[in-house]
Amino acid sequence: MARRRKRRRKTSRSKQTRRHSLWLKLLLVLGLVLAGYLVYLDFQVRHQFDGKRWSLPARVYARPLELFVGLPLTADQLAKELSALHYRPVRAARQAGDVSRNRNVLHFITRPFVHLDGEEPSRNVRVRIKDAVVSRITDEVSGKAINLVRLDPVMVGSFYPSHNEDRVLVRLEEVPPALINALIAVEDRGFYSHHGVAPLAILRALWANVRARGVVQGGSTLTQQLVKNFYLTSERTLTRKLNEAIMALLLEWHYDKDEILEAYLNEVYLGQDGSRAVHGFGLASHFYFERAPPATRAPAPRPRHRCDGRDGTARTGTSGPCTFARAGCQSSPGKGDQYLSRLPRHGAPPATA
Repeated sequence: MARRRKRRRKTSRSKQTRRHSLWLKLLLVLGLVLAGYLVYLDFQVRHQFDGKRWSLPARVYARPLELFVGLPLTADQLAKELSALHYRPVRAARQAGDVSRNRNVLHFITRPFVHLDGEEPSRNVRVRIKDAVVSRITDEVSGKAINLVRLDPVMVGSFYPSHNEDRVLVRLEEVPPALINALIAVEDRGFYSHHGVAPLAILRALWANVRARGVVQGGSTLTQQLVKNFYLTSERTLTRKLNEAIMALLLEWHYDKDEILEAYLNEVYLGQDGSRAVHGFGLASHFYFERAPPATRAPAPRPRHRCDGRDGTARTGTSGPCTFARAGCQSSPGKGDQYLSRLPRHGAPPATA
């Protein structure tokens, strides 16, 4: 009897040892798989962020119009040329892209652009036309006569990448502080304190959604939003959310906050122009307000669409928080696209003639 008991004990111990060994092996394999997956995600994060982040469209421009004394040109023709370049008719020209007219005298401020023989600065000029000929060109700043003035060229066409995205790249120091402060206040107040993921914000959003019995609030940080737009898709699955959180942590580990914020400003989706997606506040500034953010080169802007609804939403039909400081309007893909798809396409970013 004693021998049988000893054998049973040895058998049960050996079975337990085998089970423990099997579990350890499974955990080891699972750990190796997870480690390999983390290495893969880390490579994806660094490879695209360190390399060429965006594919910009190739643009074709017409020859810039050159104004000089003696040029055969009527006031109506010059006004039509300026209208084609989307210069804004005003009573008194005060900034680049403004034009005022008093019969045969046109006062306008040109936009800066890059010409074949160098950079063409912005100029405040008054052009007088007499008998269908340019009779005098005056620099309004110095009061001296000018021999030659070039207008920024009209964009003839664009060759977009396969994903049909367009953007005007801006640097963080070129963006108005008011826009950055508004963006952080609305989207991610703890941006400079978290490490890519904000657990408390996620819990708050989850509780708000449970109380509302629907999705009324999101807990994603700016870093997570950048990861979703930059690396992933917008599908609503648990796998995508897990990947988003892991990649946000990896992104914060490798890069500082200013680099991430600058990438977000250039990547975020802000509207739709037909089949072309408008990304980044640089292009959105032209698209909605016909002007560039400070310190950026002014392109021929797009039609004016106001973003100053009393409820904080865009008047273009987009919904959600309108985060702007005369520089852009944030919306979500699909919202208002039916309206925006009917807008005409005009203008373009900085020109190289």
